Amino acid sequence: MTGNVLQDLRYGMGKLLYASPVYSYTLIGRAPNELVIVPPDSWPGNAERGSAISAGEWSFLGETVRGGKHAWRPAGISDAWLAELYGFDWLRDLRAVGGDAARRRARDLVADWMENQAGWQEIAWRPDILATRLFAWLGQHDFFCASADDDYRRQYLAVIARQTKHLGRVLPGGTEGAGLIRAAKVLAVAGLALPGNETATRQGLKTLERACYRQILPDGGHISRNPQTQAQILRDLVDVRSALLAAEYDIPAFLLSAIDRAAPFLRMLRHNDGCLALFNCSGESEDWLIDMLLAQADARGRAPTSAPHSGFERIVANRTVALIDTGTPPQAGLDIEAHAGTLSLEVSVGKERIITNCGARPGNREPWATVQRSSAAHSTMIVDDTNSSEILSDSTFGRRPKDVRIERSEDDGNVWVSAHHDGYAAAFGLVHERRIYMAVDGDDIRGEDLLKRVESADKVRRATGFALRFHLHPAVRASLVQNGSSVLLRLPSGAGWRLITEGDTVSLAESIYLGESEEVRRSEQIVISGALKGGTVAARVKWALKWVPKKN
Repeated sequence: MTGNVLQDLRYGMGKLLYASPVYSYTLIGRAPNELVIVPPDSWPGNAERGSAISAGEWSFLGETVRGGKHAWRPAGISDAWLAELYGFDWLRDLRAVGGDAARRRARDLVADWMENQAGWQEIAWRPDILATRLFAWLGQHDFFCASADDDYRRQYLAVIARQTKHLGRVLPGGTEGAGLIRAAKVLAVAGLALPGNETATRQGLKTLERACYRQILPDGGHISRNPQTQAQILRDLVDVRSALLAAEYDIPAFLLSAIDRAAPFLRMLRHNDGCLALFNCSGESEDWLIDMLLAQADARGRAPTSAPHSGFERIVANRTVALIDTGTPPQAGLDIEAHAGTLSLEVSVGKERIITNCGARPGNREPWATVQRSSAAHSTMIVDDTNSSEILSDSTFGRRPKDVRIERSEDDGNVWVSAHHDGYAAAFGLVHERRIYMAVDGDDIRGEDLLKRVESADKVRRATGFALRFHLHPAVRASLVQNGSSVLLRLPSGAGWRLITEGDTVSLAESIYLGESEEVRRSEQIVISGALKGGTVAARVKWALKWVPKKN
């Protein structure tokens, strides 16, 4: 068995113990009288949401629940929503409101949790969620707890000590991916905050080092290949460094190296509007928050143009940016939110997005859970309306691209990128090849998408057709021109672009845009479709995206 399998097995068996009435007694120990440090937490909250929480309204992931302070287990709500509630990150929202009323509300909610919800529960005590809650309680100590009475403070410190003890027992089991980085961070930080708990700090840093080694690739990208997750793990790493500095604790070299690699990679995945590209369950995020994160990371490295380990290419010419997914999907176990968007493309000019992927609705709930992950929700070529990575009923991937190759060349500012994937080889005996060229002025982008037959393929289903999709940002207005052979695109600034192709059927169809917070927006997509042909090359589509000068 691998280490991960053994850890998961151990954690699964441990749940029987954790759920028993006697388990809470094993966590009892001498409670500290005070914190050694309050971990720095300068991340902003949302005052509007904080005001709603003060009024008993909880809104996460597009779902709203109204109830009193005892409404910790609302019926019919998703586990992802409960994770947001139980993580207490929303204490920052109450802090953003400010004033005694918000402080009392935060104090009452924490007190109610300590009195009525402190026993082990599978979701609430999942290591990454428990860690999020611990960090929120520690980081917001001065906001809601510093002015509390002695009895409250004793209970608060005792509960923190017990939950820290449990976290140290279960790690690295019970979570993986970015959740393990979060849990290791908080174990290390809690060890700094609680007197006499240096063992927790050492364990947390050791677990974090191993997680960084396994999860942060040599080019700085996280193995999830999700831009929002990239931001999340960078924020966690910055939090650890800030706490170590506050405690005057030596900062390990692995942590500095991880930050120095992860921050430039996050820059790579931004458009010029400052927000993130929409790959692998990512939303845009807010530009000012990403600016704040990068400023605190204080890593000066420039955004790479090519990330061969993570599988992304960035082309920049003048004010035009193109981002291409050129990687294999995340490994099994980390693919539950991954998208079947291999070789998908996004294009922006200045601060205006033109071609996008559809993005992801927070919470990943129906009806968007499968739709947003499909190849058809991405700006790429699709065979017979079939995903390039097979999405199974348990949300993991079955058949997937195993061979994704990339070549890049540059000459006097002109850039060529050529890539192919074999995601359709097992099902149809086809590989998809995509070639993209961008001129030095950024006003001329040319592409070619091909489906080539694999000579060795046999006993495969014969495909009949293809669709090349270009999803447009909701702000872009599109119209068919030149007898339907091209599409005129008008941006909010008034700038015009034209997408041109030859030979195949071009149409406009409805699409959706899920990239902005919790809002679903209507948009359009350009669809170039046709029948597959005999011979080695089953389909070839040449297209161009060109700037249209304004008429005088």
